[in-house]
Amino acid sequence: MGSNRKTEVEVVAYSGCFVCGDKNDIGLKLRFLWDGEACRTSFTATEEFCGYHRLLHGGILATILDEVMIKAILAMDIVAVTGEMTVKYLAPVNTDDRIDFEARVLKHRGRLFLTEGSAHNQVGVLVASATAKYIEVAKSDLREQLLSSLDVDNK
Repeated sequence: MGSNRKTEVEVVAYSGCFVCGDKNDIGLKLRFLWDGEACRTSFTATEEFCGYHRLLHGGILATILDEVMIKAILAMDIVAVTGEMTVKYLAPVNTDDRIDFEARVLKHRGRLFLTEGSAHNQVGVLVASATAKYIEVAKSDLREQLLSSLDVDNK
């Protein structure tokens, strides 16, 4: 039997990043996968990241939504920075809940990229959604700094 699942590749990371860095001792250490259309990751809420007892801090949700959306752009070999982001919180996330994040680029015009992201709990409830605008970084010292951060051989 064949699978309808698309081939996924891991999106490049910066080892010191709070969200995706595997060498950041206090970080989330998330892996981001790209299937050519959407970027995905999963996170299980733990007590360290609570805002209230047994409830995940909304800032952590926003942080992961930002990261999954920008990784969708980075997966297309575009280096960008966040310009604006709007998050809608729709349901609480309890500790031990697994949250599945997904994001895609809706459109781009010149250096501006518009994205959308979603976060669903393990039973499929939409707990948060986001839209954002990212700006591609032009050739500059900032671009070189960002590219030198990525853990790839061909910078």
